[in-house]
Amino acid sequence: MAESQRVFPYLAYEDANAAIEWLCRVFGFERVDVQTIPDGRVVHASLSLEGAQVMLASLFEGGGYCSPKLLDELPSHVLIHVDDVDAHFQRAEAAGAAIRYGPVDQPWGARLYEANDLEGHRWAFMQPTDESHD
Repeated sequence: MAESQRVFPYLAYEDANAAIEWLCRVFGFERVDVQTIPDGRVVHASLSLEGAQVMLASLFEGGGYCSPKLLDELPSHVLIHVDDVDAHFQRAEAAGAAIRYGPVDQPWGARLYEANDLEGHRWAFMQPTDESHD
């Protein structure tokens, strides 16, 4: 985990076990901690990608969360800095990620692409560029 990380995205999935496998296979995350209850649902998981951590869990009745599969629009997405955005994009595309666009250079000094995961959470992966295109 990056020592400077102070905000941790926490995502809810209908099938957190499938999401963990998918995020590791497609986006290259590594399992840090996965805790389940006897029925197999994930009560807490931490995944890491190049030092950045995200957390996730299964949906639980009364928990107040839903999967993006149940929404018409998304209120947010996760943005992660990677060392080589083009290589990361190629891996995700080859593994069948639902690519929204990219990678493209942004005027604010980054190159990024967006993709949706198996339940519709939106992910953006970016790499800073040397120059801003004000």
